[in-house]
Amino acid sequence: MGQRRTIRRAALALAGLALLVPAGPASARAAGEPEWIQRPIAVLQGLDKVTARVSTVTAPVGSTVEFGTLLITVETCQEHPPTLAPESAAFLAIDDQPPDEQRRQVFSGWMFASSPGLNALQHPVYDVWVLSCRSASTAGQSSSPGSN
Repeated sequence: MGQRRTIRRAALALAGLALLVPAGPASARAAGEPEWIQRPIAVLQGLDKVTARVSTVTAPVGSTVEFGTLLITVETCQEHPPTLAPESAAFLAIDDQPPDEQRRQVFSGWMFASSPGLNALQHPVYDVWVLSCRSASTAGQSSSPGSN
């Protein structure tokens, strides 16, 4: 009976230690390192389903950019630090303003670069998704010749 009690105490002690040690990718972070880093520029990609044209759109945080009849406002753009798995996320507000029609909101929420279908824009003509977030120092660089 004494041996069982000792084994049970050892198992409980190990379980308690496991709760104190971070598991998974978070353990790779340095102490005090943020889980998300704010970036001033969002890089989006848009598809015009009618013409099959894909465009890269660079959108500064806090401003509104146009893609077709869409008005895209980036509220925030964040990415993981290099010590974590690559991920970029942006909070977007997207309005549609067809000619001679009222402006209406068609999307408001988070979009993640690694999962473009997770929280997607539902629009009959356009698709928009997040490619990345970047700092202002790389803002003049373009990844495709069809950039807006």
